[in-house]
Amino acid sequence: MRQLLPVAAGLVVLAASACSAPTPPRSAVPSATPAGPATLPAPTGAHPVGTTTLYLKDTSRPDPWNLDADARELKVTLWYPAERRDGRRAPYMSPKESELLLKGSRTAGVPDDTLSRTRTNAIENAEPAGREVPLVVLSPGFTKPMSTLTSLAEDLASRGYVVAGIDHAYESYATTLPGGRIAECLACDSDTDPGFGAGVVQSRAADVSFVLDRLPSTWDGAGLIDRSRTAMVGQSIGGAGAVAAMLKDPRVRAGIDMDGTTYARIPEGGFSRPFMFIGSPPHVPGGGDGSWDRDWKRMTGWKRWLVLSGAEHQSFTDGPLLAGALGVKPAYGVLPGARAAELTRTYVAAFLDRHLKSRPQPLLDKPSPRYPEVRFCSATCGGS
Repeated sequence: MRQLLPVAAGLVVLAASACSAPTPPRSAVPSATPAGPATLPAPTGAHPVGTTTLYLKDTSRPDPWNLDADARELKVTLWYPAERRDGRRAPYMSPKESELLLKGSRTAGVPDDTLSRTRTNAIENAEPAGREVPLVVLSPGFTKPMSTLTSLAEDLASRGYVVAGIDHAYESYATTLPGGRIAECLACDSDTDPGFGAGVVQSRAADVSFVLDRLPSTWDGAGLIDRSRTAMVGQSIGGAGAVAAMLKDPRVRAGIDMDGTTYARIPEGGFSRPFMFIGSPPHVPGGGDGSWDRDWKRMTGWKRWLVLSGAEHQSFTDGPLLAGALGVKPAYGVLPGARAAELTRTYVAAFLDRHLKSRPQPLLDKPSPRYPEVRFCSATCGGS
């Protein structure tokens, strides 16, 4: 189940466990001189972007990983259309989170706080703008904090979505909880256990339902959200969690799995809500572990299966965008970070615009000469 990525080191190989996650190399040594702090690409939408953080506690269930916790704690980061562009830019992550993430991924040769100095675009605690826009739940890969999907989250917010990114406590190398407590990866001790992936996605589905329950009463800007238009997008095990959440909760109308093996079984009667797989070359039909082939056959509604030539597991995250700050040179033939981010943002937004805003998206109907890396698949994959 584990595999090494074709990239030498650093965040680009921050893997994702048994849930399509590669094992970090024994010593991830930068292959070039670090280029200084990374800057995330500017959002492409018309709206300024604000961000804020909520801490939620589900007292109805114990934490599945921390046996000493009788309640499930979650950190939820919100990105949303904002009134103004000026103000303090939100931090990417804290210095301690950067230290633990680099340590967990066995990245050496750069200062511990390197990732915390990444420059974002969202304004911290900015006033929300407008009203009744769709909601997108984001879920990261195993061992990854939610911050590793910041570029996608900021872009979606700039296009007129509220994005709720969930840090699933004890499933990443570092999640900061109230009072400065750090939840480290307790689940990492169990990731080779039989049934681990299935257990994780069920837990994440419960996390998503709880966040949807509580968000209207815990965020002052919740009036901005049209709760009848909700989708979920995830990378790796987060993408698998999108399937599980949709099977559990009818409020999630549409979903995207970005390069994640799936675990929740779709009933034989089928699954009719819109869904999109978007992945790296191992996820072509008949490849990988077969989970996409299995689920594709039972998806009876609108569906797409896209494979990006040159992509690898972290191409759908901020990882390649941060490679320069870590002194990492991607392997030959791997999509450059900026292009990977462009493709991910473009196709994710097109799917959401079609299914949450009812806007026609010809881009999703056939291959585009603008994006020759994107292949449309079903029983096989075609080119552009």
